[in-house]
Amino acid sequence: MKTVVFDVGGVLLDWDPEYLYRKLIPDDGERAHFLRDVCPREWNARADAGLSWPDAVAERISLYPDKAELIRAYDTRWPEMVSGQLHDVVAIKDELRDKGIPLYAITNFSSQKWRLSQTLWPTLADFDGVVVSGDEKLLKPDPRIYQVLFDRYGLAPADCLFIDDVPANIDGAKHAGMAGHVFTSASSLRQALQDFL
Repeated sequence: MKTVVFDVGGVLLDWDPEYLYRKLIPDDGERAHFLRDVCPREWNARADAGLSWPDAVAERISLYPDKAELIRAYDTRWPEMVSGQLHDVVAIKDELRDKGIPLYAITNFSSQKWRLSQTLWPTLADFDGVVVSGDEKLLKPDPRIYQVLFDRYGLAPADCLFIDDVPANIDGAKHAGMAGHVFTSASSLRQALQDFL
């Protein structure tokens, strides 16, 4: 049966650390330095890969003790990094659900923040199954994370369309045998779904 598999950040949720740190570090240059060097995306990815938030925060504070409060905010004020749901995509997801299309997700997300996000944005709790990188200790585009989806939920790769805003993750999905769509807009997604379904 045709199945649609969503990424979350950048597809269903508008997540960007800038949303929080514009409040905490008004100076553009200082903020850029902080998010590039003190709390870089690579560090956040390690939390997505299973590093606990207490350990992640302690690690950065040991390196930048003068930035301790700003580093802690990455954890304690994490929801402020999400401006909200991408409502046009959530609407598409709801339409697919109404049509009886099976819906799954593969997301690079820390275990702790994923549980929190499901309570804050209930659409994230409305999937037939989810593979969370922090639970699996695997990050997209590692081919093994796609295989977890197929094995756990009994899905045939060729029946699945994967939607992600990161081209490398779509390349990984295609190598795993799935169809893929690089998300750029709701209108292009609608066309891709029409072609696939």
